[in-house]
Amino acid sequence: MASLIPGRMTHRWNGELVVFHIGMTVNQWWRPDLWMPVFGDMPKMLRELSMDGDSGLLGYTMLVGARGPYLVQYWSSLDKLYAYAAAPDQEHRPAWTRFNRRARTAPKAVGIWHETYLVDRAESIYVGTPAMGLPRATEIVPIASRHDRARARVADGSTRGSEPAPPTAA
Repeated sequence: MASLIPGRMTHRWNGELVVFHIGMTVNQWWRPDLWMPVFGDMPKMLRELSMDGDSGLLGYTMLVGARGPYLVQYWSSLDKLYAYAAAPDQEHRPAWTRFNRRARTAPKAVGIWHETYLVDRAESIYVGTPAMGLPRATEIVPIASRHDRARARVADGSTRGSEPAPPTAA
């Protein structure tokens, strides 16, 4: 189990930030032969992206909704997200081709969806949690006194939520 981080924490990130939600809807639970292959493609893509430090994927969280699994992904660049989606020699393009082929033969079995957000500002707070979400994908830092309230963190004008932590004594 991940260790808890005491105190009030936030994230710090300078630069472009993309939040990408992607998921599948299992519409016919009784047809795992149709939706399990789609479900099985995502771990291959995540492994590939995680092993490539230049992919642009900063981190992700997998969640389960009422209709199926979905991911919240954090990317360093919209261009890198699009480049991965279009790259013929990486896992996404063949998976997308397989999905479309299956969808033509069984259009009601499983669905795919995604949403892409280019983030101008982001605010976060984590109290007594393990590193997760945006701070895990970027950098987790203590909340400075001038950023004690959510409104102040948002007003900062960037995705930065805090001042740098003070240096520790050696």
